[in-house]
Amino acid sequence: MRQRHVFGTVFTLEAAVAGFVFLAVLAALAWALLQRRSGRQGEASSRSERPRLEAFYVSVLAAFAVFLVAWTAWQNHEEHHSAAARPLRVDVTGFQWCWSFGYPQSPDHRTVSGNCRGGDMPTLVVPTGRTVQFHLTSKDVIHSLWVPALRYKMDAFPHHVNTFSITLDREGRWRGRCSEFCGQRHYTMDFWIKAVPPGEYDRWLHSHAGTGTAAA
Repeated sequence: MRQRHVFGTVFTLEAAVAGFVFLAVLAALAWALLQRRSGRQGEASSRSERPRLEAFYVSVLAAFAVFLVAWTAWQNHEEHHSAAARPLRVDVTGFQWCWSFGYPQSPDHRTVSGNCRGGDMPTLVVPTGRTVQFHLTSKDVIHSLWVPALRYKMDAFPHHVNTFSITLDREGRWRGRCSEFCGQRHYTMDFWIKAVPPGEYDRWLHSHAGTGTAAA
């Protein structure tokens, strides 16, 4: 998946930078300790400032910071690039303690929901190869939609709508959950996201027209 690849690239680079900085600081600390234990101590400098040295490490830190911010912003833009065609829309609502998924583009304005009890987990159905835009909100308290395998997580707030888009390039089914503690049955608030071929998605979307609700 594109978003998982972008997340992996950004995480790997930032982890490498953080690891390099950590090892550099650790090496400097080890060198200072070894110098101390060996009894070799240099004479104290009479200079109160070293402007060139200070300017050097400030410049290095600033360059790292600018690079990381610019790189992350660019990758975020690549991950959420605008689709050429109008994206499909799915309205996602979190509530204590489950989810509902609305399909306003279906003839019957279909809604898929459940109670997240005893395996009654709702399934969010999406087509492969098409951009799907989620409109995420909450009925009561703050929830957070999280699909670990796809590296996607976004908070759901009451009286507010967050939007994000994804494009899944292969069929599959992945488990999602709420990652924001939201009360007594927070731990049961799981769901499935299922990617199916476009033709199968269209048939599912237009089946049982007039019922208003559907199971996936």
